[in-house]
Amino acid sequence: MNALDLARWQFGIVTVYHFLFVPLTIGLSFLVALMQTAWYLSGNARYLAMTKFWGKLFLINFAMGVVTGIVQEFQFGMNWSDYSRFVGDVFGAPLAIEGLIAFFLEATFIGLWIFGWDRLPKLAHLISIWMVAIATNLSAFFILAANSWMQHPVGFRINPERGRAELTSLWDVLNNLTTRVTFPHVLTASFITAAALVIGISAWHLYRRQHVEVMRESLKMGFVVALIFGVGVAVTGDIQAKVMTEQQPMKMAAAEAIWDTQQPASFSIFTIGTPDGQSELFSVRVPYLLSFMATGDPNGVVEGINDVQRQSEERFGPGDYRPIIPVTYWSFRYMIGFGVLTSALSLLGLFMMRGGRNPAEKKWFYRAALWTIPFPLIANSFGWIFTEMGRQPWVVYSQMLTRNGVSPLVGPGLVLTSMIVLTLLYLVLAVVEVALIVRYAKAGPPDTGAPVEPPGRAAGRSDGEHRDGEHRDGEHGDGEQAERPLTFAY
Repeated sequence: MNALDLARWQFGIVTVYHFLFVPLTIGLSFLVALMQTAWYLSGNARYLAMTKFWGKLFLINFAMGVVTGIVQEFQFGMNWSDYSRFVGDVFGAPLAIEGLIAFFLEATFIGLWIFGWDRLPKLAHLISIWMVAIATNLSAFFILAANSWMQHPVGFRINPERGRAELTSLWDVLNNLTTRVTFPHVLTASFITAAALVIGISAWHLYRRQHVEVMRESLKMGFVVALIFGVGVAVTGDIQAKVMTEQQPMKMAAAEAIWDTQQPASFSIFTIGTPDGQSELFSVRVPYLLSFMATGDPNGVVEGINDVQRQSEERFGPGDYRPIIPVTYWSFRYMIGFGVLTSALSLLGLFMMRGGRNPAEKKWFYRAALWTIPFPLIANSFGWIFTEMGRQPWVVYSQMLTRNGVSPLVGPGLVLTSMIVLTLLYLVLAVVEVALIVRYAKAGPPDTGAPVEPPGRAAGRSDGEHRDGEHRDGEHGDGEQAERPLTFAY
């Protein structure tokens, strides 16, 4: 393998690994903020226990995401220096804003939230976690704006003397249509990812009849969030597919492995083809669906790979402008399939919770809930694989080929060494991450020093009404319980 192939492999490994943490961070930040808001408004200690428990898992994931994200950006200078030189004036603008505004907001307010439990007024502390959630989403927006520019470059001009793209309108870059359809899709997918973690861990405790009231409320919240945002993912994904078809027709043709233009075009759920991928032997298809996904019209025209290839040669010159078809075909289906499974389990779970029932008492459902935890993560990963590999051979669509962006002075040996080192390092980090998540997830919610109210009971209780085995911390003058900082010492 040459330096280009190795650099692509390394970037893919690091990117997919980093994005395992991003959606969890985005989704959990808002869920924890909602839990703390419920506690602030109701005074119910159940929501306090939920906030501290899920907040602890959020912090573990946030820390790992920061570490892997730093390496992610270093790669632009390590292996892709020609790309960085070409796009730096444009691509660097949203990344700089992300670092100077969004990341510093995250870092500041997450510190206030961690150490402010017994130091800040309740409202100020609540605002801190909401600022973390808002800043996390701002960070995602600016990064997606940079990536969307690679998919659909706008707001720039090419300087022929310097041979690089130069920014002409930051507003056009940030207001890119691709960004506007990608951001809500990523956001809704992140909520499902966080909800799946909540569902799986809550079911684990409920199956063992541990922390029943806290985990039942968490399970219900996970189901509702996954179901609502499952619909959101479908709607935003449909909008994104139509924009993608208009901007990158080859990507949609490759997603379905359509070699010749079709009207109407059916969507194949499963296909077996010849080894060269150009002929179909057997498939299971949904008539008209691909036409509707691509154009909004069940009888719409979907251009085929061969036709788009001819158009690309006429526009850009001789070359192969096709991505790796099996990768785009299957990653598109895995993305959809694993996302649908999560939402389907949530719908079933809500139905089974009716009348105060505990669906996690059934062993098959408890196991299904545990297996659901990685499903949105897999869907997110395949979604990004499809997005990035479906754009090939372009690193900046229509402007720069991937082979022209690699560092010219970095040889295969150096790239291979860094790839092996980073892969092994990330493997160690993965073990640490999973071990921490499992350890603190099994430990359950911390003792908040106040009773956890069962459903239907008032939030307030007299001091003598504590359950057996529960104790109270010291109290403030206003009757509010003294709270300890949210740290891993629980």
